[in-house]
Amino acid sequence: MFTARHISESIDRPPSVVMAIARDPLSLPEWAAGLADGIRREGDAWIATSPMGEVRVEFRTDLERGILDHDVTMPDGTVVTNAMRVLPNDGGSEVVFTLFQRDGMSDAEFDADAAAVAADLRSLRELCERMAG
Repeated sequence: MFTARHISESIDRPPSVVMAIARDPLSLPEWAAGLADGIRREGDAWIATSPMGEVRVEFRTDLERGILDHDVTMPDGTVVTNAMRVLPNDGGSEVVFTLFQRDGMSDAEFDADAAAVAADLRSLRELCERMAG
């Protein structure tokens, strides 16, 4: 089993607002720097220009349950499954991203990846609070 780390960010907006923004692939470049510098539709797939090169992103969302999971197919064909949830937190939301330390990933790389995810979630908070303010 992989080592897991749960990274969360509180957002002062209801889950419906956070879900609407976070599930839109076109908004990824505005908040997910670790994943997308740019994104485009190719047939039924989303192709993101990322720091790792071009990656394919497949979304599996469930609005009612706050599920924003997505699989990222890396340039070498490796598929990384990312679990992300939007939970009600009083009148706002708690966004939780589960990060796994994959085979071959050093502790330093895992820490750097966690820091990048935390920065992305802060950017998502800022975007949601600015757009829905």
